[in-house]
Amino acid sequence: MAQVYLILLAILTFMGLYVIFGSFFTVNTAEVAVITRFGKFLRIADAGLNWKSPFFDTVAGRVSLRVIQITLTMETKTKDNVFVTIPISVQNRVRPEKVFDAYYKLADPVAQIKSYVEQVILGHVPGMTLDEVFASQSSIAAAVKQELDADMAGFGYEIVNVLVTDIVPDAKVKSAMNDINAAQREQVAANARGEAEKILVVKKAEAQAESTALQGQGIANQRKAIIEGLQVSIEQFQKVVEGASAKEVMQLVMVTQYFDTLKSIGESDRTNTLFLTHSPAGVREVSDQILQSMLVAEKANTYNSRACPASKGTNRTASSSCSVTPSLPAVSLTMCCAPSCGPRGSSMIPSTAN
Repeated sequence: MAQVYLILLAILTFMGLYVIFGSFFTVNTAEVAVITRFGKFLRIADAGLNWKSPFFDTVAGRVSLRVIQITLTMETKTKDNVFVTIPISVQNRVRPEKVFDAYYKLADPVAQIKSYVEQVILGHVPGMTLDEVFASQSSIAAAVKQELDADMAGFGYEIVNVLVTDIVPDAKVKSAMNDINAAQREQVAANARGEAEKILVVKKAEAQAESTALQGQGIANQRKAIIEGLQVSIEQFQKVVEGASAKEVMQLVMVTQYFDTLKSIGESDRTNTLFLTHSPAGVREVSDQILQSMLVAEKANTYNSRACPASKGTNRTASSSCSVTPSLPAVSLTMCCAPSCGPRGSSMIPSTAN
């Protein structure tokens, strides 16, 4: 009999311990537990140590309050008939005050959220071109979030953020876009190179024109200095050597310049071969021809100004032609005047030759 009492006591003790320890349970942080009694919702148990009635209450399930990310991949067509793949990440969590709705109203929250995302994407992307889709990633994400917030709020879910992570067109379309971009950049580079070459050509032409102008100015100044120097030399020579004429002085100057020229030609490394008559008579002949040409030209200008004056107060037509043709062996001057130049008209052809 004592053994029977011991057995009953052991059974009661075990049942008592089971009831005591089975009535307490713990809930982790960022979680809530759904407590039911005989299958009917009773209450929500928060994080920590909780107690429930033994045999009557049960923990039906646990709901996480953490942010959960759902990754979706949507494929659709744009306005310009390009198929694109759009990866979308939806970050959501259960509202603590609406755990009942989140637990009991939705059997598959992921599938429900995916359906709403598809609805929003199909309502926006087909009305945009591919370039507009690339430029409107943030607006697409904002539209999806707005739509999901309104729809999922009734099920106890909060949409924290929606991210459109990429726009992936077909590989051939992507290659074509890269080719177009490369061609446009090459066109811009070609225009830049053309403008640079144009600037170089213009600057080179301006520099050449300025150089030519400076060279001409230098030559003019050089000739002016030579003339002034010859004038001073002739005046000083006539002061030192009395009775020397200007012609004799010019001959001496011409011979001096002639020898200076030969010296410069001989000192140059790149001088071509020249065949000159270099006898005393030849040198004198060159100087005489130069002086003679200068004198004849001066006489021609003087005679032209005197023999062909301008007609005044008369209705007669006049025509005249005057030409001076100097040459080294001989210098000829041809002068003809119309009747208007004199009472009877005249023609004169003075010539000078060696």
